[in-house]
Amino acid sequence: MSALLDPAERTARGARLQAELGGATTEPATPVEASWRDYIYAEIWSRPALDLRARFLIAMSSAATAGDAAATETYVRGALAGDLISLAELREAALHVAVYSGWSSGGILDAAVTRVADAMGLAAAVFAPIRAEPWDATARHEVGAASFKEHMLFGGPPPKTAYFEGGILNFVFGEMWNRAGLDERSRRWLTLVGVGFSGASTPIRSHVWSAMASGNASRAEMEEFVLQYAVHAGWPRGSVMQGAVLEQAARVEKNLPFEA
Repeated sequence: MSALLDPAERTARGARLQAELGGATTEPATPVEASWRDYIYAEIWSRPALDLRARFLIAMSSAATAGDAAATETYVRGALAGDLISLAELREAALHVAVYSGWSSGGILDAAVTRVADAMGLAAAVFAPIRAEPWDATARHEVGAASFKEHMLFGGPPPKTAYFEGGILNFVFGEMWNRAGLDERSRRWLTLVGVGFSGASTPIRSHVWSAMASGNASRAEMEEFVLQYAVHAGWPRGSVMQGAVLEQAARVEKNLPFEA
């Protein structure tokens, strides 16, 4: 028979992690507040299957996409204070969130970064312009198509509609995914949050497959991602994402290509 777990120990662990990671340190006044300490921090953030940098990226983008400015700011503060994500990387993260969760959500994250950076007295982060040099429109389509294949590991759409031409090829893969300010693994987490909230089957399945097929995330990390993501997305969206992870992990393990 296994030993019983001690609720007092869980509370102590949750309070410690909540304080260390940037959350509240006051005694909870409601069941929801208590659940942040005794479940979210004590039992999710303490799990070893995913690194803290990844958890912060998932949490802050999920909170911003859910419209929770206060939680977004808490995560930004924790990431900066813990030296886990730089200010310049956070600015790039906000741009990535804007693409996959909408510019309003990206704006919530960007504003939270500004508030925290100002409060900490940080100098403004230098960022590369969206595009500094003139370009040829046809060449940008070609760059976007090549970038799509590089990051997604399968061929992308032809520029036959405004969405594909002006969005996916021109900007998303023609420019944003190629920016040097944020590594590919980090961009994966932000993308997965955005497509997860969308509920759109093909983007969810394709990006889940690409995250694992690229080696950016293992099956165990993807399964842990689902739990961290569900905190702000909710368990029903988490269930959809979990199904996609199980389905696409089986394909990756058999070396099967993505199938729409």
